[in-house]
Amino acid sequence: MSKSEVFFSRNLSIPAQEDLAKVMGVRHVLGTGIYLGLPSLIGRSKKATFSFIKDRIWKRINSWRGRSLSRTCKETMIKSVLQAIPTYIMSVFLLPDGVIDDIEKMLNSFWWGGGSNSKGIRWMTWEKLTVSKEEGGLGFRDFRAFNMAMVAKQGWFIMSNPQALVSRVFKARYFPRTSFFDATLGYNPSFVWRSMWKAREVLSLGCRWSIGDGSNIKVMHEPWLRGKTRVA
Repeated sequence: MSKSEVFFSRNLSIPAQEDLAKVMGVRHVLGTGIYLGLPSLIGRSKKATFSFIKDRIWKRINSWRGRSLSRTCKETMIKSVLQAIPTYIMSVFLLPDGVIDDIEKMLNSFWWGGGSNSKGIRWMTWEKLTVSKEEGGLGFRDFRAFNMAMVAKQGWFIMSNPQALVSRVFKARYFPRTSFFDATLGYNPSFVWRSMWKAREVLSLGCRWSIGDGSNIKVMHEPWLRGKTRVA
């Protein structure tokens, strides 16, 4: 119980919140917390909710301040350390564009900056740095594309493992009578479902039915020919 917390809606009076927290024997918190590395509650301000990711990256960059780092060292640290910090979060949620922009700006400043500060002329945008080395870039991560791919993997798991508990929960809640591709956002959807619903476009570009007896395929509406888009 010492690790448990309770968060109440603003519709409940303060005395009632305190009484309930005392009855349950858990600590009453006023804001969202982190559970298993993920925010337990997503509020209206998504950028504020995920600001802790930027704080982690900034803290790690500051720990390297004052060191004389070569370009090779900076490239290794960006690819092996800084880019790995938001990976777990990006596998569940689609981060707001503002958060991704701030992360890319910090990494770009670290790459072009000097040893004791982040000042320096940015000779190339982050979009060009994410291009592969064979094409003139440095192969840094495109966070938007990576985020979409990671969340799309969750959708693929639901499609390929329909008997899993998480698959059955999402199907019962959001698409009980349709397939994952035909699902709608529904009423008051969670941020996790919003993320997976948006990332379906990644799956729709690469998924094709493997023809068996054809009983589960809507041949006029679902993709089953390689290289063809869905028929309208």
